Amino acid sequence: MKKAPALLLSLAALALAASAQAKVVNIGYSGPLSGGAASYGKDCQSGILMAIDEINAAGGVTVKGEKVTFNLVSLDDRYLPNETATNVKRLTSQGISTIFVPHAGGILTVQPLTTRDPNFLLVAYSSEPKILQANNPMTLMLPPRYDNYVAPFVKQELTTFGKKLGLVGTTSAYGKAWADVVSAEWTKQGGTLGTDNGVDYGTTVDYSSAVTKALAEKPDVLFIGGPSQPTALVVKAAREQGFKGGFIVMDQAKFEQMNQVVPQSYLNGAVGVLPVAQFPGTQVFVNQYSRKYKKIPTSEAALNYMGMNIIAASMVAAGTTDDAVAIRAKVGAAAAALPRGKSIFSVKGVTAQGHVDADVLAAYLKDGTFTKLRLPATLLK
Repeated sequence: MKKAPALLLSLAALALAASAQAKVVNIGYSGPLSGGAASYGKDCQSGILMAIDEINAAGGVTVKGEKVTFNLVSLDDRYLPNETATNVKRLTSQGISTIFVPHAGGILTVQPLTTRDPNFLLVAYSSEPKILQANNPMTLMLPPRYDNYVAPFVKQELTTFGKKLGLVGTTSAYGKAWADVVSAEWTKQGGTLGTDNGVDYGTTVDYSSAVTKALAEKPDVLFIGGPSQPTALVVKAAREQGFKGGFIVMDQAKFEQMNQVVPQSYLNGAVGVLPVAQFPGTQVFVNQYSRKYKKIPTSEAALNYMGMNIIAASMVAAGTTDDAVAIRAKVGAAAAALPRGKSIFSVKGVTAQGHVDADVLAAYLKDGTFTKLRLPATLLK
């Protein structure tokens, strides 16, 4: 009996030794970790880190008979595409063959680099359709493209509140692209447009003036959106000026963050991205993430968490951790086979263009209850 503790200690030592002998594979990340977009960049980064921590805690994965654990190498690009390109070259020079980038400007800038020597797999977190239009063979795009949201958003708001749309979105390139597609769809469905009173959500502090100008034209619905916190301040300004209509909220802003800035009642009548906690099968992820990071996970964290799990499974299936082409060839099967608790969406696979093929839902908020809106499947391809 006295030998039992010694035996247990020996087994523990062997386990530690085996863990220490595991091959460590570096995964790259280039995103905004300082400046105005730092909160967004860190949300994306946290999802990747959580997946890596879980994989490593479970002993890693086995790739062609070899035990593998992961490490994230993160570089700050301050949301600047030229710095993304510099970071990617630095990461690939270190032998890193999988790199996450969470903004459209950076993604579009580095896509041409993916097929050069050395090539790498680009995991893209952005809903910009141009990423798919590039037909880049080494890109895996995680979120739904933003034009998927537009038709159901417009139909819901126009039929519920009326035909006049005011615009107070952010004036970033992404915000302007959203405003253009919303405006086109709004008129296509029979609505009329007010003046575009968009402002820079990154520098504006007081939104009252822009909202006042928009409301002077008596809109039934306002198009708004940018980062969650300033978007909530636009909602606040509109409600406090007596606006009773609806909101079309672009996908950058998240309800679960906005309702920490303004009462959820202010958001009644809004359409936007369905909170992660409202997707079936996400409760374990939400609880674990909330405990680990002391905040509610949005799709930035959730989809990057899903993305890292897809990459790990693809490496196992491909039998390699450094052949980016072979890993890319396995992402479809890996995504389709991913356990529900690690996939967030109900994932079917990956399209030929490199887009995660999933059943994606949006949300209409009324009286504190989210009604799920299904996005058109034809645009998901």
